[in-house]
Amino acid sequence: MTAPTSSADPATWGARNAHDPTIVRGDDGIWYMFSTDAAAHLDDIPAGAHVRTSPDLVDWTFVGTALDGVPDAAREHTGAVGLWAPEVVRWPEADDARRWHMYYSASSFGSRTSAIGLATAPQPRGPWTDEGIVVATAHDHDGHNAIDAAVVFDREGAPWLTYGSFFGGIHTLRLDPATGRAASTADPGTLIARRPSAVDGAVEGAYIDYDAATGRYVLYVSYDSLFDTYSMRVGVAAQIEGPYVDATGLPLLDPDAGDAARAGTKILGGHRFPGGAAWIAPGHNSVFRDGEARFVVHHVRRADDPFQHEAQIRRVHVTASGWPVVSPHPFAGYDAEALDAPRAVTGRWQVIRFAPEQAGVIDARPFEVTGALRSAGEAVAGEIVVHTGDGEVRMDAVVFGAHDPAAGCAVLAFGGLDADGVVWIGSQEVVS
Repeated sequence: MTAPTSSADPATWGARNAHDPTIVRGDDGIWYMFSTDAAAHLDDIPAGAHVRTSPDLVDWTFVGTALDGVPDAAREHTGAVGLWAPEVVRWPEADDARRWHMYYSASSFGSRTSAIGLATAPQPRGPWTDEGIVVATAHDHDGHNAIDAAVVFDREGAPWLTYGSFFGGIHTLRLDPATGRAASTADPGTLIARRPSAVDGAVEGAYIDYDAATGRYVLYVSYDSLFDTYSMRVGVAAQIEGPYVDATGLPLLDPDAGDAARAGTKILGGHRFPGGAAWIAPGHNSVFRDGEARFVVHHVRRADDPFQHEAQIRRVHVTASGWPVVSPHPFAGYDAEALDAPRAVTGRWQVIRFAPEQAGVIDARPFEVTGALRSAGEAVAGEIVVHTGDGEVRMDAVVFGAHDPAAGCAVLAFGGLDADGVVWIGSQEVVS
């Protein structure tokens, strides 16, 4: 399979060249994707946070930039030539002219001289007005790094800014609901995730999702190198400031060096299903909802062209124990995931075990799966058994519909956790 190449014309990009993506739905019913102003193999690209639109979360059209380059204050502080990881939220405590807030990052690779700025707009389409810097750090005296902003509203409706990177870990900081700025500038907020120096402290791209059904906060982070070994990890906490732990109880804050690869439940990493591309480095995700449906959007790279990145959207489903898992296949539309009739889980599947210590591409393997669950596409939680040939693996799982791009049709899929807290995903083989 030949890797697609980048064109200098953004009209041809679709979801390609979208890095660090986030998605919101405007009052006009249109979906908006905001992303880092990056493009593979190209030097001359629009600067100022890329914006794409879609009517259906499947087909994306580049419509320009949210800002015209790096705002003055952020540029003067950082020397940045582009904007990273814009986070866009509908703000509940604002007048019509400032209804939407965008938190953008300005920095340079490998530096702690960074800034998170705020821009506001009456609608996601703009026009966007810069409001200045919210959090800033300097390489020579700050241990943390003001990049990769994400906003969550806690169970009382109060806003928090979560941010950080390899340098100093991930912090969460209370925001003023009236202004969207830091409630206090006296400290960087609460440290909620950090990895040991044995792995270069490799954690970034944090996002907190409050799950009202379980009353827990779900922290998504990305481990390791954004170029090839990224993987998406999850921890949960009863309070927004933590402590966050994974499915085995390991903490995401200062795990032992021996637990550096295992702490944080790995829900997505490099993988390949039969007939499909080998995807590497999925990460820097955000979470959004369409009614009751929950999604993650993340960027990912092709193993045969690792400089090429694109955004993928996947459904998030929840096991009986309340653990989030993601679909093995990118979202192709609701109708594309619906099966013509309920299907039994028992049958032959292509299955991937996301071993937390395995950093490369994990190829799907054919296994028999048994269980009493049936689905026509709706999410159904319960126990399934994967027969590996070496034994039976019982799993706290959820089955659901997905669209297999290689087969070109809807299939039954699953995500689940085994007794060791390792996530498995699977796609039922198509019987011709």
